[in-house]
Amino acid sequence: MRLVSKYSSAFGLFILVLVMFSSCGSRKNMVYLQPDSTQMNTLYEQYVPKIQPSDILTVVVTAADPKATIPFNPVSMMANGNLTQQTDLALRPTYTVDNSGDIILPMLGKVHVAGLTRVQAIDKIRKELGDYIKDPGVNINFNNFRISVLGEVNRPGSFILPTERVTILEALGLAGDLTIRGVRENIMLVREVDGQKTIHRIDLTQQNTLNSPYYYLVQNDVIYVEPNKAQINNSKLGANTNIIISIASLLITVISVLTR
Repeated sequence: MRLVSKYSSAFGLFILVLVMFSSCGSRKNMVYLQPDSTQMNTLYEQYVPKIQPSDILTVVVTAADPKATIPFNPVSMMANGNLTQQTDLALRPTYTVDNSGDIILPMLGKVHVAGLTRVQAIDKIRKELGDYIKDPGVNINFNNFRISVLGEVNRPGSFILPTERVTILEALGLAGDLTIRGVRENIMLVREVDGQKTIHRIDLTQQNTLNSPYYYLVQNDVIYVEPNKAQINNSKLGANTNIIISIASLLITVISVLTR
């Protein structure tokens, strides 16, 4: 019986060691933006997203005389005082940027906006409207500013945002943050630039990430968080756990019978 007890204890110790190794980690690998001598000099204006083909833009023209804007806001003619703000937003005219980087606006025709920031596009359209409206106002918003977060996060998925000013930390926050098994030192960012996919690596444990040109996201960015070694090992172990336990139990049973 002592022999059986000895083997049972050894088996229990074996399982405990596996659990300990699969869950080990360190503060250095877990804490975001650890302090160092980095000087913070990131300016959002350096990395403002540019309008790209296939973007869907809401363009609303305003003026002191609302009647003057009717030809430029054809859908807004459906609005009335009984509509809620949400319904009114849904009725605002939207325009898809074509493959040439143009949108076609009422009265103005084709306007090239690809490669411009939202503010630059507003200025350009305001100038063209000057021939028709005195002191026009223009508001442009992205209707499909989408980012995707995949891998070792709590809520992976795609998110459409109401603003183009979003950081990688905010995106991870939308996805419920990284799980304890996510590799924080090697976040993958997939970005499309001029039709070409590019891959960039970001170390969230380093404070200089705040100065990275990829700290601010652009539309259609994809963030992937890879699993750490422990999670990979757990996956391998998980597939064989039942077999290992069954064999170990069988061995203990056989030894118990033979030593009676």
